[in-house]
Amino acid sequence: MNGQGVNGHGVNGPDGDGSAGDGFDGNGFDGAGPPRDGPEGDEFSDALLEEELREAAAVLDPVPEELRQLALDAYALHDLDARVAELTFDSLVDALPVRGATDAPRMLTFRAGEVTVDVEVTEAGLMGQVLPPRSARVEVLGGPQTCRPVPVDTLGRFTSDTAPAGPFALRLRTGADVIVTEWLRA
Repeated sequence: MNGQGVNGHGVNGPDGDGSAGDGFDGNGFDGAGPPRDGPEGDEFSDALLEEELREAAAVLDPVPEELRQLALDAYALHDLDARVAELTFDSLVDALPVRGATDAPRMLTFRAGEVTVDVEVTEAGLMGQVLPPRSARVEVLGGPQTCRPVPVDTLGRFTSDTAPAGPFALRLRTGADVIVTEWLRA
């Protein structure tokens, strides 16, 4: 060889630094030198790897829309001041079978302290009552909407003409008090 390397460049490359002039330093790194040791280099490479894995997972194994919506609905219940209403009666589990009864509505009772919420779930929608009667607002969580407000009358009664599709929960707001139910399948 006559002192000339590939493409007419000197043996030391066009930069005169011993590199091939391709932006890489010969060690597989992009001109910034060798990888940094210590926590700073590790944190950077971990963050970069995590971001690349997240992007690959989004393309190769995307989160189903239904699961994403369920997660958003569940997070909507995230209220540190909310009390959780315990399911004390579910007609699918607790009721005695009656001969000849078909397509009976599902009856649910939730209790949080002194507040009781009775709910009847049918194909036509929801019907319920807050006891003792009080000024309140009931929100139905689940389905395609994240929250459907349902008015409560002076006797604590409420109705919704839309039956919950899939998992649902109720959020009851009475003044500053917030009560949420656990998630149930309709």
